[in-house]
Amino acid sequence: MAFTAGFTALLALSVIGLSNGAAVKSGVTCATGQTVQNEACCALFPVLDDIQENLFDGGECGEEVHESLRLSFHDAITISRSSGLGGGADGSMLIFSDIEPNFHANLGVDEIVEAQRPFINAHNATLSPGDFMQFAAAVGVSNCPGAPQLNFRLGGRPPATVLPPDMLVPEPFDSVQKILARFDDAGGFTPAEVVALLASHTIAAADHVDPTLTVLVRTPFDSTPEIFDSQVFIEVQMRGVLFPGCATKVKSNQALLEKCIPKPLANGSRS
Repeated sequence: MAFTAGFTALLALSVIGLSNGAAVKSGVTCATGQTVQNEACCALFPVLDDIQENLFDGGECGEEVHESLRLSFHDAITISRSSGLGGGADGSMLIFSDIEPNFHANLGVDEIVEAQRPFINAHNATLSPGDFMQFAAAVGVSNCPGAPQLNFRLGGRPPATVLPPDMLVPEPFDSVQKILARFDDAGGFTPAEVVALLASHTIAAADHVDPTLTVLVRTPFDSTPEIFDSQVFIEVQMRGVLFPGCATKVKSNQALLEKCIPKPLANGSRS
């Protein structure tokens, strides 16, 4: 499990950046009936309808949304300005799906990669794999009450041709200094921006941190995982006395884990 903050934005179909510099025609009516400011947006409505209905269960803020947001970040963070390695937001997670999802920080990502694969294949004339991952996350997060509305940039994410190196995704037990350095190296993010990105954990859950917790057990980071709010910043500061699961080999929280209970708390949150 690694941090799931996303390099994504919510979908604003009327404000989409074009990477090719094409002129924007305002007030365009799409063949599907919607009126948009940018003609390029028209091609996205069939994709939008498909994933809302068939990937996100009719527009819910559910597990597929949470995992799509995580995937968008894990695909995007794999770039390094200092070394010149990694493409970032290039769909490498799908293109190298037999290798990259197996990196330690990416454990569990393979499920959403395979869930998105048929949609990526179906809409490959409209979106590259990297574009689709960011688009799906943006659309999915818009299903969550309280989520902000930002922009999605269309284009400029050609498919990956080289596997990014391991160790570019921050881990939950990394030091603050190491995490901030990784974000700075990836895209020049300031500490304040990193904290803002951490807000995505409000709809996230732990995955593969404690092997004694099965995939059927939900371990969200706050008590309102279906709502995009600031509750996660409050609840992660709580000092609990019990811990869901019974793992004993986690690097930190060792003393806490020794007091663990054999099953998660009733509501899946901290006690």
